[in-house]
Formats: sequence, C-alpha cells, structure tokens
Amino acid sequence: MSARTNIPGTSPYEPIIGFSRAVRIGHGVHVSGTGPVGCDDGDLATQTDQCLTLIAKALKDAGSSIEHVYRTRIYLTDATDWESAARVHGKFFSLVLPAATMVVVAGLLDPRWKIEIEADAHIPG
Repeated sequence: MSARTNIPGTSPYEPIIGFSRAVRIGHGVHVSGTGPVGCDDGDLATQTDQCLTLIAKALKDAGSSIEHVYRTRIYLTDATDWESAARVHGKFFSLVLPAATMVVVAGLLDPRWKIEIEADAHIPG
C-alpha cells in the first residue's frame, strides 16, 4: 500500500472545507482546484498566473514539479476569457503539453475569482 501525504496550502478555505492543496499517493500527486488566492481582484491573466504558481509550489512540496504534470482542468466563469487563460497556461506548460480540459462554470467559491485550476502530476523514479 502506498503512503499518503497531505500537502497543505495557504487557502483560508482548507480548514473550513476540510481539504489539502494536494495529496501525494505513491508516485502520483493530485492538486485540488486552486483559485487565485492572494490575487482575488486581479485580471484573468494575473489570476491564472497565481493559480499556476500556487500549483507549482504544491507540486514542489510534494516532490514533483510543473514539468511532471500530465493533466490540468481549467474552470472559467466567462468563455470569452479562454484565450487569456490559455496563453498563461501555455507559458507554464509549452514544453510539457499535458492533457487539458477547459470548461465554463456558473461561478466559483469567491465571486471575484474568474478561474480555478486542478492538476495531476507524477514523481519520476
């Protein structure tokens, strides 16, 4: 049986909802939906960058990295924002090219958030 490690983040919602920023099981890392905590009022590109920066930190804390991401899920509140989000996602993943999904949702937990992102990665070895 693989050991489980919960990776905490900085979201004020973690203790209320009861979740970890990421969970590592064996060689897999699953990063929770990550909103732009700390950039709540930023534009879409800034919020996207913040989400991916928080994800990169969680991956590092779990022993992985952006380079080992194999899947992302992007949730947008406005379909017209897709290209701005895609450009920032591309900045982080242009060499990795993970499988990715982008969907439009009615809203996110904080109404100022325009985006939330999940990621799955592996740990080589």
